[in-house]
Amino acid sequence: MGEFYSDLAQALRDRLQVIGDKTLQDNPSAHLEKLREASERIDALKAKLPSNADPRLVHYLDRMSLSKALEFIETERLAK
Repeated sequence: MGEFYSDLAQALRDRLQVIGDKTLQDNPSAHLEKLREASERIDALKAKLPSNADPRLVHYLDRMSLSKALEFIETERLAK
């Protein structure tokens, strides 16, 4: 299960990186495409969340609180 959370953490990092990428902001269509790809990856992983996933993580993902979801995974799941 650690691999799943590692993959989810990386997907969250990737989307946060796209959000902050100033060079992509100069090309709106490319920026939207990268955001869409990153969001689809997160959604696919979210659909595979274990049934016993912590409700806080589910809440963060449902609300697209990406930084909070990433912090939760790094401190609660990957640190163990």
